[in-house]
Amino acid sequence: MTAITPLALPDVLLITPKRHGDARGWFAETWSRKAMSAAGVEADFVQDNQAFNARKGTLRGLHFQTAPHAQGKLVRVLKGAIFDVAVDVRPGSPTFGQWVGATLTAEAGEQIWVPRGFAHGYCTLTDGVELFYKVDGPYAPDCEGGIAWNDPDLAIDWPLDGEPVLSDKDQKLPRLKDLGAAAF
Repeated sequence: MTAITPLALPDVLLITPKRHGDARGWFAETWSRKAMSAAGVEADFVQDNQAFNARKGTLRGLHFQTAPHAQGKLVRVLKGAIFDVAVDVRPGSPTFGQWVGATLTAEAGEQIWVPRGFAHGYCTLTDGVELFYKVDGPYAPDCEGGIAWNDPDLAIDWPLDGEPVLSDKDQKLPRLKDLGAAAF
């Protein structure tokens, strides 16, 4: 049976599928509409994505998409380990601007559900990290947004040894307070 644990922010879930093992290895059911529906997640996934990160300390995010193409994400690690973060960016939410993080590893098979209305990011804890994630909305560049990974108002406690490896795009993301209501 899959263990589903609510995290500190509403609707963000840590999901740990049960692994059934024997001398051959193991098997796990990584997605079940029935189990997720029972936990309150009604996602209709439209796309699967895979990402590779060569170096420990690579940081991607914090990214989101706005309506009408907002996305919920179910993220898991296929190789290595990450620290995964969700930030509430829902206007009017009592937890707006708050974040929650969880370590996801290939070894234990944890997943995180990041619902629509949350920015998402992660940093790699090992070299050679591979991620797989399902999204419930199509990629829409015109609805894409982001927040600076090091926004002091968020004060995310990233487990980094020094400066992260960032894309040019992620180096230029604004602070949450500078986005304004029009971004959402």
